[in-house]
Amino acid sequence: MKFQLSVYADAQGHEAFVTTARQAGELISGHALADPSISAVVRVLDGVVTVTDGPYARDREHVTGQYVVDCESRERALELAALLPGGVEVRPLMDPAGMEM
Repeated sequence: MKFQLSVYADAQGHEAFVTTARQAGELISGHALADPSISAVVRVLDGVVTVTDGPYARDREHVTGQYVVDCESRERALELAALLPGGVEVRPLMDPAGMEM
């Protein structure tokens, strides 16, 4: 199963996770995200497009990076997430038909 791990912490201290997931062949990709202050939010409502500068959510916590892993189980994805600092949201990825990958 594929999972997205959304990291709510700085990019420091990811070495143990990256090493473990890479050696196990479970790490598919990883990306650091730029500061949300330079993001934009696009919304379409009744055919009208609006673009707002800044983060989607007005919150102190924000996603700083993400990893995609391919694991045998949710439990394994949680084990890998525990190697990352701070809060990590673990969410299964789904294919276009809505089935878990």
